[in-house]
Amino acid sequence: MSLPEVLAELDRAAREAGRAPESVRLVAVTKGQSLETIRERVLAYGPFPLAENRGQELRDKVAQAQAEGLYDGDQGPPPEWHFIGPIQRNKVKYLGAVSLIHSLTETWQAEALARAGEGWGRVPDVLLQVHNGEAQKQGAPPEALGELRRGVEATGVRVRGLMVMAPEGDPEAARRVFTGVAARAHDLGLSELSMGMSQDYALAVEAGSTLVRVGRKLFS
Repeated sequence: MSLPEVLAELDRAAREAGRAPESVRLVAVTKGQSLETIRERVLAYGPFPLAENRGQELRDKVAQAQAEGLYDGDQGPPPEWHFIGPIQRNKVKYLGAVSLIHSLTETWQAEALARAGEGWGRVPDVLLQVHNGEAQKQGAPPEALGELRRGVEATGVRVRGLMVMAPEGDPEAARRVFTGVAARAHDLGLSELSMGMSQDYALAVEAGSTLVRVGRKLFS
C-alpha cells in the first residue's frame, strides 16, 4: 500500500471518530529498509518522521543520510528520527539524533539519556511505554505511570505522552487497550498518544491516538 493510501485511511478513520485528520500523525517504521527505499516510499511524499527500533541501525542510517545530503537543505528538511525499540544501556549513545523516544519504561533509562544529552547538547523527549497485559511484552503497568513520570521528569527529561502496543489478532482486546491507555493519558494530563500499527491503526485513531507507527503496509 502506498503512503497516500495509508494517509487516506487515517483521514477517514479520524473523520469517522469526529476528529480533525491533522490531529493524527503518521510515523514511518523504517527498520530493515534501505535509505533509497525510504526516500521512494516515504520522503517523496513529505517530511514524515522515521522510526527505528535498533540503535545501531539508527546510527548507520543517520550517518548515511548526512553523507548523502539529506541534511543540506537541497532535498527538503532533514529527517525527523524517532526511536521505538527497547532502550539498552550500552545503546543509548546511538540515540543522539532522535527527537522522540516512544519506549521508555524505567527511570534509569531517563538518567542515561540525561547524561548522554550533556554531550549532545539536547535530550530527546520521551513517551512512557505502557504494558498491554501480555507477559512477553515490555512496558510499565498503568498504575505505575505516575511514579515513573515523576522519576523521569526529575532527571530533566520531558515526558510528552504514552505509547502502547495492542494485542494482535483480537480487535476488541486492542480497542480495550487503546481506550484504557487514552484514559490514563488524560488522567496524567499528557496529550501525545503513540498507538496503532499497520493492523490496528483505525482502532487506535478511534481511541484518540496522535501518532500511528506504520511499517508493513508502507513497505510490503
